[in-house]
Amino acid sequence: MKTVNIYTDGACSGNPGPGGYGAILVYHEHERELSEGFAETTNNRMELLGAIKALELLKEPCRVLLTSDSKYLVDGINLGWAKKWKSNNWVKSDKKKAQNIDLWEQLLALNEHHDVTYVWVKGHAGHPYNERCDRLAVEAIERIKNEADA
Repeated sequence: MKTVNIYTDGACSGNPGPGGYGAILVYHEHERELSEGFAETTNNRMELLGAIKALELLKEPCRVLLTSDSKYLVDGINLGWAKKWKSNNWVKSDKKKAQNIDLWEQLLALNEHHDVTYVWVKGHAGHPYNERCDRLAVEAIERIKNEADA
């Protein structure tokens, strides 16, 4: 099984507001960057979508180390929140409906296909790949804003 490192970040200008994600896949000496912006979204949606879009690029089951500065994403998986929400018909322990159900569903399905380990890193703390993902996400937001102004 191939081992791939994935780094992701999401950003939003306003929350909700224009947002974007950035992701980098690293396999040996090969790196692939991706990013996308959206006119109206949330930071948490962008964090989840960055991970989803990166995992979707994998052409076969892989061992993945996915690094993110999003506690929502990492804890949602590592602490079992998303699986518990799903088993409770997407109702959280506080009896409120979980948010971003569509994206959690996609991410949980991808996790079944790959052997993914989620690692949290502090954001804006100098981690080179995290910083680059942040720049990709912010650039995606700027592209969306420029398109709206055109």
